[in-house]
Amino acid sequence: MIIDGNKVTVNSSKKDIKAFLSDSNNLIHLLPQNNISDFKSTTEDCSFKVQGGIIISLVQDGIDGDNLFLKSGEKSPFPFRLTVNLDEKESSTEGYIHFDGEVNAFLKMMVEKPLKNLFNYMSDKLKEHFSK
Repeated sequence: MIIDGNKVTVNSSKKDIKAFLSDSNNLIHLLPQNNISDFKSTTEDCSFKVQGGIIISLVQDGIDGDNLFLKSGEKSPFPFRLTVNLDEKESSTEGYIHFDGEVNAFLKMMVEKPLKNLFNYMSDKLKEHFSK
């Protein structure tokens, strides 16, 4: 299953955004606080419970020129990879979250819309964070 979040423009350099996102401790600032609990993190990984008691774990999985990668950790309910695509413009950076997960047809119906909403929320929070 592939999901692309909305593209947002962040008033910051690609370098600063990558530095922020490559520390998993910072991901707490991008998540909807009223929908998660038990957030635990190190610089390399994080995990949290979403509504319904499902645990999601994310592990840093590298950086290349325009992308930052995260993958599912062992506690996640299915394997997936997140790619944060970043494209630096003159005084800002455009970006979006790309999700590629191994989700069966039944689960896809249940998780597709909530995941897209989550990725859009995270993108908006990143934009807000760098607007301060």
